[in-house]
Amino acid sequence: MSRLIERVLIPTDDSDGALSGARRGIALASQIGADVHVLSVVEVGHRPPEYDDELLSSLEARADEAVETVARMVRDHDEAIDVTTAVRRGTPFQSIREYANRREIDIVVMGTKGRTGVDRILLGSVTENVLRTARTPVLAVPPNADAPAIDDVAFDRVLLPTDGSDGAEIAAEWGIALAARLESTVHALSALDTSPFSAVGDTDEVPEALEARAEAAVESVRKRADDADVDASGSIETGPPTDVILASATDHDVDLIVMGTHGRTGIGQWFLGSATENVVRQADVPVFCVPVSAESP
Repeated sequence: MSRLIERVLIPTDDSDGALSGARRGIALASQIGADVHVLSVVEVGHRPPEYDDELLSSLEARADEAVETVARMVRDHDEAIDVTTAVRRGTPFQSIREYANRREIDIVVMGTKGRTGVDRILLGSVTENVLRTARTPVLAVPPNADAPAIDDVAFDRVLLPTDGSDGAEIAAEWGIALAARLESTVHALSALDTSPFSAVGDTDEVPEALEARAEAAVESVRKRADDADVDASGSIETGPPTDVILASATDHDVDLIVMGTHGRTGIGQWFLGSATENVVRQADVPVFCVPVSAESP
């Protein structure tokens, strides 16, 4: 684990959702000693006729104010954090992805809701596009997450859903590495969804096979956590994956969910993939989404 998180990118449009994401990003950067980059994107990819030069200049001025607001939040919270600000013109999710690639950003932290209509600079559906295309992990902060002061942001309890897939394995590596760095506890979770087999009748063999795979996946996470000196527990729950994950997050009062963006497919699919999007949309806590393409921490 030579490198975990050295550079955090916080996209912003100065909306409440963006600022909620910024508070989490600043808290995380402060707790692990990372630098912060703040980016605001003025969308010009499909520039409507009413976007004259005067309006575009006004939007850029607003974007400048948005990044400076977050930069002040960083400096007020922790003067030791190095802050870089930038404003770009372009398609928001592409500009975020390109900036992250060029600046070797380790994670992107953003709210899932932003401005709408002509005032929209980024976020909202942009977060979804970033989640689908980013090569680095994305910490998505939902609008229904609580909004504590930066000093009160905690990452004490981490939930790690797993199905034993490659996507879940890389997410587990990140989750355990984060937990070790933040001195957090981990709860490994696997969801047993037997609904795909209901159409072919109730057979014992298939559920038993699923349960064995789930037990192996949870045990793998617990072993990795033990090797990293991270306190870990685990459980296997029956039900639709999204429902199981959200219920477990509430039951264990977690501060963060860490999961891969792709999991098993076809008849072996338990959750992840589309379930990650569903969890991001419905969760009351931030979701740390790890793509399969992410480098090991």
